Amino acid sequence: MSIRHVLLGLLAAGPRHGYDLKRQYDAHFPQARPLAYGQVYTTLQRLVRDGLAEVDGTGSEGGPERTLYRSTREGARELGCWAEEITAPAPFVTNEIFAKVVVSILVTAAGGRDGHDEGGPDAAAHLRAQRAAHMERMRELTAVKTAPGADLSTVLSADYALAHLDADLRWMTTTSARIDTLTAEVNAL
Repeated sequence: MSIRHVLLGLLAAGPRHGYDLKRQYDAHFPQARPLAYGQVYTTLQRLVRDGLAEVDGTGSEGGPERTLYRSTREGARELGCWAEEITAPAPFVTNEIFAKVVVSILVTAAGGRDGHDEGGPDAAAHLRAQRAAHMERMRELTAVKTAPGADLSTVLSADYALAHLDADLRWMTTTSARIDTLTAEVNAL
């Protein structure tokens, strides 16, 4: 997710200070990777540097003085272009679970050839453990989305994550069923 563009989108509603932007981010993207305050302020500084946002004064609102930022016309133009771009599907498959399965097969095949007698990780056992972790996360997300008063942003974010976890589970089931063939192919290389 482009934090730069998300902050520009939040600024589109009017001038905001970093603290308010962080709160708005948390409210609109409840299941996203947490956004640190430092990242908010660093991103705001870059937006100002690049002419996409500007300082709109300071305000205290009864508390400490805070700098207000607002989007510029160039910022609004860039935000519009970004929002209209089609997000390309990932060009490369970078699946850490698959990498761990292959490495487990390699280490097991190496056995004691490297001078160590420790047994290698078991690829099938790793898939079973990973499946259990995915199932637990799915239960957590289901509880979040079905909680009384859950807002639509939370429900949709949880649905998105659940769909990806479900795809992972289906892949793990297929891979588990083919683990012997995969082991033979990996060991043949």
